[in-house]
Amino acid sequence: MLRLIKKIIKLHKILINWYQKKLNLNDYQLLWLVFFKGIIVTIFIQKLL
Repeated sequence: MLRLIKKIIKLHKILINWYQKKLNLNDYQLLWLVFFKGIIVTIFIQKLL
């Protein structure tokens, strides 16, 4: 179980780095993007429920 969690974390880090490089974002910009994405997803889910 611990191995699976470590693999998921490693994959998550790889995907974040790929996403950041693909969009040419620095850490600060990426944090704001993720923040607003969370707000949009939350509003969308609230509208569905």
